[in-house]
Amino acid sequence: MWWSSGFRSLAFATALVAVAVPLAGCSFSPVYGGAGALAGQQTLALNYAEPSGRLEQIIYQELRLRLGSSEAPDAPKARVTVVSVATDPTLAETNTILMNDARRVMVTANLTITRPGEARPLTITRVATADYVSTNQVLAANAAADEAAERAAKAVAESLRLALLADLSR
Repeated sequence: MWWSSGFRSLAFATALVAVAVPLAGCSFSPVYGGAGALAGQQTLALNYAEPSGRLEQIIYQELRLRLGSSEAPDAPKARVTVVSVATDPTLAETNTILMNDARRVMVTANLTITRPGEARPLTITRVATADYVSTNQVLAANAAADEAAERAAKAVAESLRLALLADLSR
């Protein structure tokens, strides 16, 4: 009866301690995204201009979240200009069958970073598109167009962030 209830409990407790002690020094954090990834992420501490529209506001918010911000007078100044155009993709694509109410929003954003003491600013341009379906109901059509433009603005912000980090890593 060496495998009695007391011995099993002792063996289980010993095994639990043997596994728990080495893992006590480990920490778990998400690989992609999450607060742990943001804590270790490179921050640039840019001084952002005031947005002049909703799409610029979205891009500034995304860049602030991912890159950091600073109000210091010697921080690099970041300015974004956005142009949004809604198109009908069925007019340009003759070989594809699309719904008659299919629409596309194209958002073009220019990010200009001016560093104090440097004569030439860094300018990055990125474009993103988002598709949506328009309806005969004006409110629904406007809401769909706005939502597609916001999706495209978030995609542009991510593309600008990656382009900026790539440029700085050279």
